[in-house]
Amino acid sequence: MSDLRKYTRRADTAVTAIQLTLELEGFTYRKWGGVQRARTGDWLVKRDEDVYTVDQTSFAKSYKPLGGAQYIKAQPVWAREADKDGRISTKEGATDYKAGDMLVFNDAEQRDGYAMPRAKFDKLYQPA
Repeated sequence: MSDLRKYTRRADTAVTAIQLTLELEGFTYRKWGGVQRARTGDWLVKRDEDVYTVDQTSFAKSYKPLGGAQYIKAQPVWAREADKDGRISTKEGATDYKAGDMLVFNDAEQRDGYAMPRAKFDKLYQPA
């Protein structure tokens, strides 16, 4: 795999997010080639037409409020291009990826990761 590099979120990529503060047993859904899990305290996020959940700890460390239900990912990420197809475990479940997709991590130690197509990554992130 290629080298891990640091990136920041582009300024015009805010999301709408609501924290799931209801007393619920959680729920599962299918996305990104795997089963994802949401729990009480996690966040329901909408970016453009994409809707997904984010683990409450990851969201708290990564996002900053802009007002109302708008947030921006303020913390940098570390990413590298995948050189072959695979699957990455996430805090919410797992994500399948193809060669050329980006493996993105919320920490330099690569413990909190996910994957996304290269074109989507380039739209959202810029080199730090």
